[in-house]
Amino acid sequence: MKFTEEHLWVRVEDGEDEITVGLSSYGAAEIGDVKYIELPEEGDIISADDPVVVVEAGDDAIDILAPLDGEVTEANMRLIDAPEIIAEDPQGSGWLFKMSIDDPDVLEEFMSEAAYQKYTR
Repeated sequence: MKFTEEHLWVRVEDGEDEITVGLSSYGAAEIGDVKYIELPEEGDIISADDPVVVVEAGDDAIDILAPLDGEVTEANMRLIDAPEIIAEDPQGSGWLFKMSIDDPDVLEEFMSEAAYQKYTR
């Protein structure tokens, strides 16, 4: 699992060209209780740093930015009816979406778990 400065985690899935993306435990705690979530659709072509998920928590709407260029292959539709899963298990069943990525080498630029722990202190 790798981490971004925007408090996302990415985990490589089957092979090297598909990843699962979610909020880190730290990121989920910072957002607080999620009341509503808007997820991307399968087949959406996204670019790094484009808003891809919208999370409503309290009075705030927060854009979650795409970590990489690629195509959405699946969204975690369970979150539509149960957005609290993000706070309960952000690095497990609270994942946001899966995507195929154009350049797996870019993953090397993300932080390891140890580096991310240092970053969030």
